[in-house]
Amino acid sequence: MKLKNLALGAAATLLASVMASTSSYAAECARGTLDSRYCDVDGDLLADTPADASKQLDPSTLVFAYTPVEDPAVYKEAWSDFLTHMEKVTGKKVQFFPVQSNAAQIEAMRSGRLHIAGFNTGSNPLAVNCAGFNPFTIMASADGNFGYEMEIITYPGSGINKVEDIKGKQLAFTSPTSNSGFKAPSAILKADFDMEAKRDFEPAFSGKHDNSILGVANKDYLAASIANSVMHRMLKRDVIKADQVKSIYKSQTFPTTGFGVVYNLKPELKAKIEEAFFSFEWAGSSLEEEFSKSNEAQFLKMTYKKFWDVIRKIDTANGVKYTCK
Repeated sequence: MKLKNLALGAAATLLASVMASTSSYAAECARGTLDSRYCDVDGDLLADTPADASKQLDPSTLVFAYTPVEDPAVYKEAWSDFLTHMEKVTGKKVQFFPVQSNAAQIEAMRSGRLHIAGFNTGSNPLAVNCAGFNPFTIMASADGNFGYEMEIITYPGSGINKVEDIKGKQLAFTSPTSNSGFKAPSAILKADFDMEAKRDFEPAFSGKHDNSILGVANKDYLAASIANSVMHRMLKRDVIKADQVKSIYKSQTFPTTGFGVVYNLKPELKAKIEEAFFSFEWAGSSLEEEFSKSNEAQFLKMTYKKFWDVIRKIDTANGVKYTCK
């Protein structure tokens, strides 16, 4: 009995040692700004695929969501041909998930309910750090150009003709996670015009870019900061008329929506999903019909580390922390 107790004690000690070692490894792995549940051993700023195959996902149905910049119903149809193509390449059913907010989209991926997504420019860093998002592509024109600009718009006759005229008035943002809808204009207004929300103007939040654009066009907002790619598509769909809005500021070019997968998909499945993006034929598709309005015609390979460098710098200038709740 004494020998048995000693053996059990030794086994318990060994198990505790192994568990402590495993816990220590998880705590000490390189991760940069990533949440504590992720590791980044290769230094690409993205969460690594779990080495343990039992922790890798291989769902029978893949769930896809596009950033909630405009009416989700419009984009369910726009993405239909692409998702059919992805079903053929992956051999899995693919479901479109219409999200209503950036926060809901990030939470869906963090909780394991969302596998493939396009996150807007400003949400990419938060999705990467808090939800294990691994972006690998963006949309580009046929000649490889990509991106959009943040514009501050108003309506003719508003009395606002330059940025400084916003002082003492209202400026509509979209949401705090949006690059062009909040973070970039906040940094630019502070750095270039010495203007801050609440101190120099009254901020409002519309929730989405189309809400802000329609709000200005219908004179509900005096001015708004928006992504001009969204405005261009709305103009081409005749949602608004060109004479309803005017631009008083245009920024440098930023990367547009980043597309990718959740970090813990099986590597072979992730490879099939990437293949679906890069083998998709745009010509004559529902995707071309919608996104040709903003001059996009292909998926371009990219890296988050390089393409989102300017966005991370804007976040730093704004004091943004990638804190996961």
